[in-house]
Amino acid sequence: MISKTASLDLVEFVERNILPQYAAFDKAHNITHVTRVIKRSLDLVRTTGADINMVYAIAAYHDLGLSGPRAIHHITGGRILQQDARLKKWFSAEQIKVMKEAVEDHRASASHTPRSIYGKIVAEADRDLQPDIVFRRTVQFGLDNYPEMDRENHWKRFREHLDNKYSEHGYIRLWISGSDNERHLAALRACMADVRKLRTVFERFFDEEFLARRA
Repeated sequence: MISKTASLDLVEFVERNILPQYAAFDKAHNITHVTRVIKRSLDLVRTTGADINMVYAIAAYHDLGLSGPRAIHHITGGRILQQDARLKKWFSAEQIKVMKEAVEDHRASASHTPRSIYGKIVAEADRDLQPDIVFRRTVQFGLDNYPEMDRENHWKRFREHLDNKYSEHGYIRLWISGSDNERHLAALRACMADVRKLRTVFERFFDEEFLARRA
């Protein structure tokens, strides 16, 4: 029988040693983000029958690769997990291999289907598809990484990113049927289709985030 909660000593280890590392990342990938990914991953255990300790650890490690180049953060993150000898206390070598591959497969722009249910779980859980979360994170990423841009160029980047990732022809893929993400993605696309409404949303989040950085 699969436990309903992750091992307490594993949770303690992660909370002390792994989660604090997210404080060094941008606002779109900080402790709030990883906490959401962990929660959603654990929610998916019930419907997939996956090992909860593996799911928990994968979610906790999934973005640690942002300590290096963003373009390969999923590869770096998998290597970080695989090379963390402390995980041998809870997992076999085969489990760690599967977990490494899951971290590698979590990226939204991945061109292949995740190799295991664990990759599908973290990929699905990593999709913050509630419209307001997507919009805020997109603005945050722009302000954090392109501070030289003016408002109009941020708006242009905002629309281009949403179109490239979340539109009908975008690269995002959902791997678990019936998840909340299907409903959220439909609402997100509806807002994107109304350019006037989308501009109003952008202005609200841009002003909030811009002012927060000046406070």
